[in-house]
Amino acid sequence: MLKTAEKQLLENRWSDAVASGMSESELLLYRSNILGSDKRVTNYGGGNTSAKVMETDPLTGDKAKVLWVKGSGGDIGSIKMDGFSTLYMDKLHALKGLYRGVEFEDEMVGYLPHCTFNLNSRAASIDTPLHAYVPRTHVDHVHADAIIAIAASKNSGELTKKVFGERIGWLPWKRPGYELGLWLEKFCLENPDADGVVLASHGLFTWGDTSKECYDTTIDVINVATKWLASETDGKTAFGGAKHESLAVAARRAVAARLMPAIRGFVSGNQHMVGHFNDSDAVLEFVNAKDMAPLAALGTSCPDHFLRTKICPLVVDFDPAKNNVDAVLEGLPQQIADYRDDYAAYYERCKHNNSPALRDPNAVVYLVPGVGMITFAKDKATARISGEFYVNAINVMRGASAVSEYKGLPEQEAFDIEYWLLEEAKLQRMPKPKALAGRVALVTGGAGGIGSATAERYLRDGACVMLADINDEALTSTLDNLTSRFGADVVRQVNMNVSDEAAVASAYADLTVEFGGIDILVSNAGIASSAPVEDTTLDLWNKNMDILSTGYFLVSREAFKVMRVQDMGGAIIFVASKNGLAASPNAAAYCTAKASEIHLARCLALEGADAGIRVNVVNPDAVLRGSKIWEGDWLEQRAVTYGTDKDGLEEMYRQRSMLKRSVLPEDIAEAAYFFAADTSAKSTGNIINVDAGNVQAFTR
Repeated sequence: MLKTAEKQLLENRWSDAVASGMSESELLLYRSNILGSDKRVTNYGGGNTSAKVMETDPLTGDKAKVLWVKGSGGDIGSIKMDGFSTLYMDKLHALKGLYRGVEFEDEMVGYLPHCTFNLNSRAASIDTPLHAYVPRTHVDHVHADAIIAIAASKNSGELTKKVFGERIGWLPWKRPGYELGLWLEKFCLENPDADGVVLASHGLFTWGDTSKECYDTTIDVINVATKWLASETDGKTAFGGAKHESLAVAARRAVAARLMPAIRGFVSGNQHMVGHFNDSDAVLEFVNAKDMAPLAALGTSCPDHFLRTKICPLVVDFDPAKNNVDAVLEGLPQQIADYRDDYAAYYERCKHNNSPALRDPNAVVYLVPGVGMITFAKDKATARISGEFYVNAINVMRGASAVSEYKGLPEQEAFDIEYWLLEEAKLQRMPKPKALAGRVALVTGGAGGIGSATAERYLRDGACVMLADINDEALTSTLDNLTSRFGADVVRQVNMNVSDEAAVASAYADLTVEFGGIDILVSNAGIASSAPVEDTTLDLWNKNMDILSTGYFLVSREAFKVMRVQDMGGAIIFVASKNGLAASPNAAAYCTAKASEIHLARCLALEGADAGIRVNVVNPDAVLRGSKIWEGDWLEQRAVTYGTDKDGLEEMYRQRSMLKRSVLPEDIAEAAYFFAADTSAKSTGNIINVDAGNVQAFTR
């Protein structure tokens, strides 16, 4: 059932106390940030804000009117002062004399740098004329769901009039650009008392003489639309009612865990893709509905939604009543092939002589009845945000189809936005992806010194990382540290006992739901023990074998299962030890288990080669700093073995090495990075010793 608006109305977050003393440009920043802080106002990266401010010309010293407007590619919720473009208003008006008509409007973007004020390097967006030519000081453009539900209705002009009267105008669909900027100017001049305008299939423009007035108007107009939609839809059944029932939470995640690696393998042909799973109430209501398939086929309306989610989603042939996952997986290759064929046909129908080449023909959004929504993109943040945009689209479809008939963008208009030459130019300016972009890594012993250093090394080069450990406190601390530096999207944690078969399988299920699959396994969970053989108990022996041999087997076996489903290859790195090659006194259990690790890696390298799964070993020695195994009895036991004390042990190890250098966690991380990256694409079954030199551990 559609919900009422009682708890959906936007809060007016403007604080006169906070805003007091701010300059006009600072007030613009403040307004932008509080508007963008609520995704019901506008989605991530969507919408833009502006202010026309009197500034001192750096050349003449005279006052000049300058447009401050969100720059290309920014997000108003997180924008800083350097995220705004600044342009002379008199030069922007002078551009009108250069405009040759709608068929040439794209060339106007090339003139915008000539209007730049104060050598601002922030590129101006295509929406700049839309703000420049509105003859009001402050302008907001947002994509609130309640507004777009009206804008995307078949009779959106009529509904706009019904909801807002003369206060808010309406303009038919027009692709953002110079011509639309002139349309907005004409509307404002002809309707001087209007507070804004609804753009069909697009969003809302509002304005005011002060920053606060503009903000207040934006919030109020959205709330008016929200209340009206609620009054019109209260008690009505959404999307034609339910066709399917949702599976329980655990069952939904179990299905997603099986589907996501398979989908990931199919869609990662050009680059490694990362997945995101969403089973929120809004998503489940939609994927379970009778009208889901025909509505999904219409695609989205708002250009921002469309650019993130593609022409339409792929509806997976899953029946929650039958729980037919095996049949779905068997039919998935054909479903994905059919989607690609349909996308290629859409490209051929709509392309122009100068259109960019066909891009990735795979879907971004996958709708699974009874389960939820899966999205795949080049990185985790983009996959998550694409899903958020489709939730916005669901909300729009809910409202529009309840009060009228939902209307997606016409196919040609959709194509002209997706393959817009200006969008292509923006894509071409994107920085080159990092070496591990799109890769997903699982690091066991992830809360320790070597594990956390390796995770950090992978994150620096663009990977997503799941930290696995049995120490919850240390896990949380490591997660917080890495999240604060690399963002919440790319790091996850899981408590995993590597010697527990069920725990390992559960951790992999979590990993695949969080990121879509796995590319890199760093098997690093550790334990150390020291005792003469006659004092080595069976329990101590078994504990070493359980963690260092059986644990490495279990974790690798699950990695193999997922990697074979993906059929994308993979890299498995064992963090073993110098002791696996060179015997040490009073450590028979530890040395034997480490030797077992090394030989297991050799066996797995043989088995994985046909699938492109590379298995290699890093052998550290005497990595004391940050290592959990040195915090217990092992440190004291090794000190006794070598006739020194705790403080002298590190120096003893340093002097024992050929290079007389300490080995640090970061050194092991570099070796683990080498084996994970494409620079070692032709290496498998190898060992790198990172021990500062130990002749007994030479592999040949």
